[in-house]
Amino acid sequence: MAPEVVNRRGHTQSADWWSYGVLMFEMLTGSLPFQGKDRKDTMTMILKAKLGMPQFLSSEAQSLIRSLFKRNPANRLGAGPDGVQEIKRHCFFSTIDWNKLFRRELHPPFQPAAGRPDDTFYFDPEFTAKTPRDSPGVPPSANAHQLFRGFSFVAITEEETHPVPNSIVQQLHRSTSQFSDTYDLKEDIGVGSYSLCKRCEHRGTGMEYAVKIINKTKRDPTEEVEILLRYGQHPNIITLKDVYDDGRSVFLVTEL
Repeated sequence: MAPEVVNRRGHTQSADWWSYGVLMFEMLTGSLPFQGKDRKDTMTMILKAKLGMPQFLSSEAQSLIRSLFKRNPANRLGAGPDGVQEIKRHCFFSTIDWNKLFRRELHPPFQPAAGRPDDTFYFDPEFTAKTPRDSPGVPPSANAHQLFRGFSFVAITEEETHPVPNSIVQQLHRSTSQFSDTYDLKEDIGVGSYSLCKRCEHRGTGMEYAVKIINKTKRDPTEEVEILLRYGQHPNIITLKDVYDDGRSVFLVTEL
């Protein structure tokens, strides 16, 4: 927390630049700039303690951190009329082309190796060891139904549904070919908690499709497959082209 936040006398966006300084300090040194024996002691240090600057930091890094750790928010780097541009112009960032960074044309100097999207290897064990607790939901008010005023959704009746032909389901479940026998995987399109979506190309026709790869150990894809098969004729629902199951994952091939 910035000193003005600790004092509870009001704060501006300049408090974010103090927090940015804390983040920079911790990433460069591996420790916090102000760390007391308890919360009260830490808050006192934020207000009064002298910042200990490790000498192994470059002069540019030290200059940036000292400019961010100004207890008077008006004197803090980034608090001027140019805002964040003041920070971006600091000599610490002189080697960064911000336009290329914005266009994602720069490669980071270090890329952590991750085995899967939900890999928590680099998370602090103190955090991962905690028991997950969901925030309590807010009970709906008496007029909560007004939130949906004007919505015109009507449930689909049984007459409007299109039954899934048993032959199609049986054909999909009976297929012994593998996804890799028919399609070539391309680049990622999106990553979710239970699945990965990639672009793929049909080897025979050269047509491009999207393939959703669902990890069966994390999610049962049966219902999703049945929904896509049943309502695939709807103009607002993607058409399912193929389904493959290699035992561990299910591959849902759809239109792009």
